[in-house]
Amino acid sequence: MAGLVSSRGCHKIRGSQIRELLDSKLNVLFDCDGVIWNGETVVAGAPEVVTLLKQQGKKVFFITNNCTRPRASYVTKFIRLGFTDVAEEEIFSSAYCSAAYLRDVAKLQGKVYVIGCQGVVKELREAGVPIVEEDTNAPTGTIYDYPLDPEVKAVLVGYDEKFDFIKLAKACCYLQNTECLFLATDPDPWHPLRGGRITPGSGSLTAAVETASSRKATVIGKPSCFMFECIASQFNLDPGQSLMVGDRLETDILFGANCGLDTMLTLTGVSTLEEAHGYKDSDDPERKDFVPDYVVETIADFIEAYEEEEG
Repeated sequence: MAGLVSSRGCHKIRGSQIRELLDSKLNVLFDCDGVIWNGETVVAGAPEVVTLLKQQGKKVFFITNNCTRPRASYVTKFIRLGFTDVAEEEIFSSAYCSAAYLRDVAKLQGKVYVIGCQGVVKELREAGVPIVEEDTNAPTGTIYDYPLDPEVKAVLVGYDEKFDFIKLAKACCYLQNTECLFLATDPDPWHPLRGGRITPGSGSLTAAVETASSRKATVIGKPSCFMFECIASQFNLDPGQSLMVGDRLETDILFGANCGLDTMLTLTGVSTLEEAHGYKDSDDPERKDFVPDYVVETIADFIEAYEEEEG
């Protein structure tokens, strides 16, 4: 591409450079929070960008480590925030992909013990993956007061606001069996909230289980390649024809690098341009994969790129 240099160069681009990049791609993959929206506030111009890309013949996908919603609920959120043309099959969450992994890759013959929210539980049920049904009226006490299901063949850890000592203890008991699979929806350590507060993410809970069980989880969400493999298997995507757009260097950008995609950092979310340059200047070769190929202020810059070309 004339005028564009990638190879993890952290190049800030705009206007005709963005248009040139997009013209070279058939598929655009967006992270959601920090890219498409921030909580319940849409990023200005995002609905128009999605429509514009589809009008240009691009395949557009949304991949998120947020496991708190099933895909159908994400469609509702897209509509609520002003998107008019997002289909459920274009949304790939870590909850949906975890269920797909257990059903299609692991071909699990048994039940899953879930540490997670209803988003995870609903996706597992829709995929036909049996789970341990928790007794909401169970007595408080020690691990001895809680029965263990002998049919459990996997432990899946996701975001869980009701995570407690007993859940941790149960997971560790199941993981004593070395043939019991240990999966995590995603490695995100924390998530930003309004007012400068944060909440621990799935990665924090997974770390607790890993420490207590002396086991290492297989991560399904970004930066693992399985999420891209899940999309590619359904839509026959070519990595070389795909662009990953995200706001978090350690997950979104690393995910793109791991999967052989060109990557773009947008500055409407978690990571900063200064952090990206810090990784670029680092002597640690492993940190180079945190460096994006391209940087934009916001995906709304895509609109300007097309308008500029037409003008």
